[in-house]
Amino acid sequence: MMWPTPSARETSPPNDPSAPPSGVEPGDDRAPGGDTGPGTGHGGIRRAVRALARPDPWRRGPVLAALALSLGLVMLLHARITDRGSLGSLVETFLPWFGLFVPVLLAGALSRRSASAVAALLLPVMVWLNLFGALLGDKSQPGGDLTVVSHNVDAGNPDPAGTARELAASGADVLALEELTPQALGAYEQGLAKAYRYHTVQGTIGLWSKLPLSDTGPVDIETDYGPLAATKPADVKMAGNRALRTTVTTGKGPVAVYVAHLGSVRLMPSSGFWTGSRDRNAQALGKALAAEPNRRVVLLGDLNGTTDDRVFDAITSRLRSAQDVAGDGFGFTWPAGFPVARIDQILVRGVKPRSSWVLPSTGSDHLPVAARIAW
Repeated sequence: MMWPTPSARETSPPNDPSAPPSGVEPGDDRAPGGDTGPGTGHGGIRRAVRALARPDPWRRGPVLAALALSLGLVMLLHARITDRGSLGSLVETFLPWFGLFVPVLLAGALSRRSASAVAALLLPVMVWLNLFGALLGDKSQPGGDLTVVSHNVDAGNPDPAGTARELAASGADVLALEELTPQALGAYEQGLAKAYRYHTVQGTIGLWSKLPLSDTGPVDIETDYGPLAATKPADVKMAGNRALRTTVTTGKGPVAVYVAHLGSVRLMPSSGFWTGSRDRNAQALGKALAAEPNRRVVLLGDLNGTTDDRVFDAITSRLRSAQDVAGDGFGFTWPAGFPVARIDQILVRGVKPRSSWVLPSTGSDHLPVAARIAW
């Protein structure tokens, strides 16, 4: 008896690993289930689309998604945060650092495989870039007519003579110092005398200049406040003076220069972020700047706050930050060991900032700031 000859399909062993999967023709490079194999590039996209189409990734991580949205709203609406206990001021002082929460939340979203949390993070990322993205690049330009430097030298500076030498070597045409003490004043005057022909000291602040000064005097920023302020003798008030105004005569015309050291701030458990004296000083300084007749103005000093802080609106509405216009990065200045905020400022009106930078550390707890301006 003769058996039928088997067909080609029937001769393949049932478990032959080299045979293509059922339903896939030879030469077809698709993997089972329709995904493309290596070389096509479409399989990963299809799998991602199918994964996002499932409800599970969007249901995971609701808390992370809520935190991401809250972070974005805090940065977006920071000006509307209550200033009770100076909470709004505290938030605005450290506002750039809120961006550090983004990678933390992103890591949590990825570990949870939460599509909703990743999508929610788009809000804080876009808000942060809108607020601070322009500060990430170097906007400095060559040239300039006048170099100005401001430095809170620190009342407890252990080496005022060394600080004076470093500042004299900075090449500044105009140098403002804050937090001068009677004990250290002689060291600064001696150390800066050779580089600067002109200088004035008004209480705890001073200005040294290579160019002539005129119309110099203290500015009342309400450092002495309350019913007893009027009873203080003039010499006592001057000893604690923290703001001055002078006119610097340059080859291209006069410029009004203000030097200010606004009141300190304190973070206290009982009352929160205390900024009372600083806020009062800022309002008074804003009024003085509003009344300034010279169209060219430079403000140098330790404002004990950042320009993002709403309390400085009366100042920043009239003057612009040299660092924002012509700086490289955020230019943080305090504390000197690990700067987290730029509270030392150079603000201008009627002149063009060409560059702005932070100088190396001295013996102070603040870093000096410098700017090159042009007419």
